[in-house]
Amino acid sequence: MVARRRKAPRRRARKSFNISAIEAGTAISLAQSTGAANAVQQGLQGNITGGLKTLETSIMTNKSKIIGTLAAAFVGKALTRGFTGSTLAKLGPIRIKA
Repeated sequence: MVARRRKAPRRRARKSFNISAIEAGTAISLAQSTGAANAVQQGLQGNITGGLKTLETSIMTNKSKIIGTLAAAFVGKALTRGFTGSTLAKLGPIRIKA
């Protein structure tokens, strides 16, 4: 008599995902401060040198704002590590966490 084969266990995809509010806010602020949108647009048009020059100019102009954003994000992350229930909002499958 032959032993029956076991079926492979089926795994379901998670129905929700988490977004860190601090990390998302930091990323948006840095993208705005560095002029990343203009640099990418110039790069996609074929002007890679101009895009890098735009990025360099924006970073040097806004370096104090960029450093402040990174410092605030670091402090925010350090403060929220102690909280266990750090969910700020939940909208359908999306959870916004601190």
